[in-house]
Amino acid sequence: MSQSSAPTPRTRIVREPQRAVYDRATAYEILDEGFICHVGFAIDGQPFVIPTGYGRSGDNLYIHGSAASRMLRNLDQGIAVCVTVTLLDGLVLARSIFNHSMNYRSVVVLGTATAITDPNEKLEALRLLSEHILPGRWAESRFPNEKELKATLALRLPIEEFSAKVRQGPVIDDEEDYSFRTWAGVLPFNTVPGSPIRDERCDPSIPEPEYVAHYARPRS
Repeated sequence: MSQSSAPTPRTRIVREPQRAVYDRATAYEILDEGFICHVGFAIDGQPFVIPTGYGRSGDNLYIHGSAASRMLRNLDQGIAVCVTVTLLDGLVLARSIFNHSMNYRSVVVLGTATAITDPNEKLEALRLLSEHILPGRWAESRFPNEKELKATLALRLPIEEFSAKVRQGPVIDDEEDYSFRTWAGVLPFNTVPGSPIRDERCDPSIPEPEYVAHYARPRS
């Protein structure tokens, strides 16, 4: 697919259009850094938004969950879906309450997800999900058995209709408010892992993996 996406009437950013990004590479950087997506769909007029893990390979997004999940059962039937991922980069503290904001990066993907029925492709989709969260872990873990694979539904969502929205930068106040005496600025946010905690039944002779000891997310 092309490296940019012409916005559709559904993905064109209307509010704060200067923050819109329709570049595919930027959208993929945001998707690759995130952990959780929110999947929105409607059943019989009732909207639902469900958080879940995901992974990306090329121009496809992969979502997984229980085969008994209402969300995944209904997505398999071809219900329109909206998937969002948001990264919070900082709080923007302005002089006026109205101009407070956040620095963030977000992506919205619209489309229809389809179930992956081929066992080998499903296993690969689950590997992509695992590697998205913790690269290197899949190769050092027990692979899913037949029972676990049957209990798991993996869905593929083509990334065809999408948009990103990004807010980065300092406080933007009304000119007359710059003389108001209160602290103003940006409080940056970063995701920083803590020290690993070994499971009490983990053999002490097993060394801590490099991907755990020096864990870091890709950052655009």
